[in-house]
Amino acid sequence: MSDYFSDRELGPKARAEQEMGPVTWAGIAALAASLANSGAFGASYPERCPDGQVICGNEISDLKSAIEAELHGLTWPLQTDRIDEESFIRTSEPWAPSTLVALDFVEFVWRKVALPVVGWHHDYHRHHHLTFDIEAGRAAFRSDVNRILARNGMAYELGEDGAMRRLLPAVLGEALVRTYFRTGDRTLDVMLEESRTKFSDPDPLIRREALERLFDAWERIKSLADAHKAKSAQLILDRSASEPAFREVLEKEARELTQIGNGHLLRHHERNQTPVIDVDHVDYLYHRLFALVELVIRRNSPR
Repeated sequence: MSDYFSDRELGPKARAEQEMGPVTWAGIAALAASLANSGAFGASYPERCPDGQVICGNEISDLKSAIEAELHGLTWPLQTDRIDEESFIRTSEPWAPSTLVALDFVEFVWRKVALPVVGWHHDYHRHHHLTFDIEAGRAAFRSDVNRILARNGMAYELGEDGAMRRLLPAVLGEALVRTYFRTGDRTLDVMLEESRTKFSDPDPLIRREALERLFDAWERIKSLADAHKAKSAQLILDRSASEPAFREVLEKEARELTQIGNGHLLRHHERNQTPVIDVDHVDYLYHRLFALVELVIRRNSPR
């Protein structure tokens, strides 16, 4: 994916936006429209030449039907604005679908697109006959859509396998990639791996599940050193820090995180608990707890 002069001079824009905005969506819609105009959906939804049934383009009505069937709330041509019903003069305003629907559409296009290879020109019907290179079409689309996402600071990227992935905050992302859990407790390893996998999901609800699972793993970690959980937690923290001042810091952090887990609908679901809904708050808590978990595991791992 090529960059721009501003990227080379100032560095790329931070990839922190997690909600699809109208400007980004309009760029994706324009890219999809350009592909349709070139016949790039013809391999999946072919328009046939009346003479010999060779593919000569894409059948837009079939493309429209497929989008409506698979992607709730979208149709073709893609909507990028809507009427403000509350406005006295009924003005239109920029619009984007929900983030998950928009990202589903990107995956849809990757599965259906192919590079049209122009062949013989049919003079009578005034069109070219087409063949298709699926891999080249997917690669070109991936490059173009990832450029749009990057230029708008979106924290998502389309992978080579056609799956959207969330780009994790830099420091946390590096830690999650390099960490391989070997705690000596198979159940705990599975819990941590499940949490790590879910945290990369574009769906905010799945990422919240990742945080819940990490809090569950933290509770299990605290019970591994001794049958008595309180004593076990103290032993684990003792092994994590021998210097008294830092040991006190860890004690405070462990208590605060445990209180957060118990009081914010992360481990229990009582009526007096406060849910954590904001995606940035979920990221913050995950980052904070993961740092403690990684340190404790490293200092208590089997030698």
